[in-house]
Amino acid sequence: MDKLRIFACSESAEDFTEQICTYLNIEKGKIERMKFKNDNNFVQISETVRDKDIFLVQTTQPPVNERIMELLITIDAIKRASAKRITVVLPYYMYARSDKKDQPRIPVTAKLLAQLIEAAGANRVLTCDLHNKAIQAYFNINCDVLTGESLLEEYFDSKNIANKVVVATDAGSSKKAYKYAEHFGCPIALVDKRRNGNNDKAIATSVIGEIKGKNALIFDDEVDTAGSIMETVDVIKKFGAKDVYVGCTHGVLSGPAIERIKKSEIQELVMTNTIPLTKEKQIEKIKVVSISELFAEAIKRIHEEASVGELFEIN
Repeated sequence: MDKLRIFACSESAEDFTEQICTYLNIEKGKIERMKFKNDNNFVQISETVRDKDIFLVQTTQPPVNERIMELLITIDAIKRASAKRITVVLPYYMYARSDKKDQPRIPVTAKLLAQLIEAAGANRVLTCDLHNKAIQAYFNINCDVLTGESLLEEYFDSKNIANKVVVATDAGSSKKAYKYAEHFGCPIALVDKRRNGNNDKAIATSVIGEIKGKNALIFDDEVDTAGSIMETVDVIKKFGAKDVYVGCTHGVLSGPAIERIKKSEIQELVMTNTIPLTKEKQIEKIKVVSISELFAEAIKRIHEEASVGELFEIN
């Protein structure tokens, strides 16, 4: 893998990048970053990348818009240094929830970001569990999408939770819930929930399926403010659920999320490290499982022109 080089786009991506490099037994690429007094970003690649296969890792620890600008500038620097190929590694895809025009006069920012990444000079994108699978088609370059499902399944398998039921938070998540229920060999239940506009407050009214006396598992692609998840938890507890566990790939945990989780009746929130969990957000109820080895293996396969799809079940 002499031609393979992996760079951390920002300081927030250093840990994730180092985990990938440790797994692949290669050194992390050298890069210098600074800000001028006028708040403009400056990037310089501190080693030769000519004719190399470059993987550029960027995470979404706030401020998100700053991370996007860092990413675009670094892509441009690597492109102008004559890299053979640039693959952008986004464990969590920014603006993934702005994926469609479902209100008048609003942007589709997820597509705009795809266009910006391409325009900056990226040749490929590697990401994980998109909020909407259609986002993959926003790119005119190759976009590989990994999933954290197997990691969450392995974790809950190891807990040997008895009398389980997988709960779908709404009709839109029922397909994902059914897949988890198949894996665990347990029944599924569905919460009937409505949401108004941009309001984070979801209104749940009833539960379809038997949950009384059962240990509930709730899965989602991400937990942001935790309003939707906590509403689901409150409802299924009222309908007699016993212990409640939540699993997600992306722990955004913005705004009141941590306080809501602290005060909630959930036993545990299990998530991957696609987004860095800062010290102030590290509480007893949150468990992080690392997905970096999966990304490392995907990077190795892309570099060697091998199949990425073999890493996970394609749905």
